[in-house]
Amino acid sequence: MAVSPEKYQRGRVVWRKDHSNDLWSVRVAPEKRIEYEPGQYVTLGVEDEETGRMIERAYSVCSGPHEEELEFFFELVPHGQLTPRLYELKPGSDVWIRHRAKGAFTIDRKSGRRNHFMATTVTGIAPAVSMVRTLRREKPDLRLVIVQAGSRSHELGYREELERAAAESGGWLTYVPSVSRPWEDPQWPGERGRAEDVLRKHLDGAGFTPQDCTAYLCGHPQMIENGKGILLRRGFDRAQIHVEVYWMPPKGEKAAAS
Repeated sequence: MAVSPEKYQRGRVVWRKDHSNDLWSVRVAPEKRIEYEPGQYVTLGVEDEETGRMIERAYSVCSGPHEEELEFFFELVPHGQLTPRLYELKPGSDVWIRHRAKGAFTIDRKSGRRNHFMATTVTGIAPAVSMVRTLRREKPDLRLVIVQAGSRSHELGYREELERAAAESGGWLTYVPSVSRPWEDPQWPGERGRAEDVLRKHLDGAGFTPQDCTAYLCGHPQMIENGKGILLRRGFDRAQIHVEVYWMPPKGEKAAAS
């Protein structure tokens, strides 16, 4: 089956970094530049050799709009349809890309609220990385607190970059990495707990209130549900809470979690 040029363009992998055995980043050079806002996503696809069917999924972009290449952060799902194929991509490999970026998970510049608080899990840090890379080129008149949580510290991709950005920010950026299974990571010196466990602590520690803050939740669906509940009880309006859910659990699993 021929790939439709109206839907897709070819992209070439030009760089890869493995953060662990199941987390990695790649940079892809598209044939034609794709315009996007920090926080948006782009759909990537791989053609199934047996059926000719396109297997595709949307992924948040890590790179900033000023960068020539698109950067993505992946987590391997061993029995998934797409990530095992993406895991095989090396520099020089090709992947298909939808022509347009989409998504409304972007920096709130309309409300006038100066404070921004984001809680993420593992690869959910991707839109935050894009935002930080973009804001570092400006003189941002805002404050941004980012909490990134993983079970163990090796899941905190981009931690070094974000720690450096926060140290050099002059105060507009605060980055809080957190590990939820410290007994499996005994050398970890930092914050401990799931993103929703430490969300309220760092929201209040920054002095952010529902009157002056926009909140963002990105990553695991259960964290997003729990985080929304905490923010709503804190007094946030639903319109102030922006969410990007990376996958939806099966109905039975969702009911059990609830």
